[in-house]
Amino acid sequence: MARGLGLAPPPPPLLLLLLLAAATRSCEAQRNCTCPTNKMTICSPDGPGGACECRAIGSQAVVDCSTLTSKCLLLKARASAGKSGRSLVKPSEHAILDNDGLYDPECDAQGRFKARQCNRTSVCWCVNSVGVRRTDKGDLSLRCDEVVRTQHILIELRHRPTERAFNHSDLDRELRRLFRERYGLHPSFLSAVHYDEPTIQIELRQNSSQKRLGDVDIADAAYYFERDAKGESLFVGRRGLDVQVRGEPLHVERTLIYYVDEKPPQFSMKRLTAGLIAVIAVVAVALVAGAVVLVVSNRRRSGKYRKVELKELGERRSEPSL
Repeated sequence: MARGLGLAPPPPPLLLLLLLAAATRSCEAQRNCTCPTNKMTICSPDGPGGACECRAIGSQAVVDCSTLTSKCLLLKARASAGKSGRSLVKPSEHAILDNDGLYDPECDAQGRFKARQCNRTSVCWCVNSVGVRRTDKGDLSLRCDEVVRTQHILIELRHRPTERAFNHSDLDRELRRLFRERYGLHPSFLSAVHYDEPTIQIELRQNSSQKRLGDVDIADAAYYFERDAKGESLFVGRRGLDVQVRGEPLHVERTLIYYVDEKPPQFSMKRLTAGLIAVIAVVAVALVAGAVVLVVSNRRRSGKYRKVELKELGERRSEPSL
């Protein structure tokens, strides 16, 4: 039949070599099928043509391993897995800290945070593009009309004591290189690096009009940096920050991150913690006590003056008239 069609079967040695090559490629693909930019994935050579395909833990979303994974998918994966004379920047009065801890977020089709987040109960709140709560918590009737973009991120670090302070220019250059080469952030989005030993501040700025399709979001870059600084790198084959400035390693002791949105947050007085309320109460009591002491002191002085005046008047009356 094969001869009638003009086709001849391949020689057995050639067929064997083809099968062996296919098996080798399959084994190699399985062995090298990892996501270098995201440890929180499960990869397999099930993509088109046997290509390596990686899905985020928890959401099963396919991720692009050539760039950073969105913070929303990373948080969801963590929740699933865990079930010197230089002036420093003063955080804006509208800057908010991520103090609510880890939660299991709801992500949209692009892997970004949905405007409203809930804790699997009837408690909900609104978040910004970084996933940080920007309103008081409410019930299921709470409306969050839009995801307000975080346009300014201030990363504040404190490094371990060193023999001498880092040179500011060298530190600035190394941190800019880090964000450009490791995180893929466009240089224009790292606006400044401030240093006043032992505090380092990194300013990231990126508003809606500046971010173009394909640009790394400052929210994702800041989160990857935070995990690196805490020794919990998301990159395959890395443990931490491993940054050196003129041969001197940069060891981070503390990391704080402030977020400033394009619109101010909407918190009421309920946002105040018990500790802050206690401080306000103590200050109020101290002010009242100070006012009382001042009034009593003035009365005592006026009382003494009256006694002196009366005494002098009595002495004058007892004196014989001339």
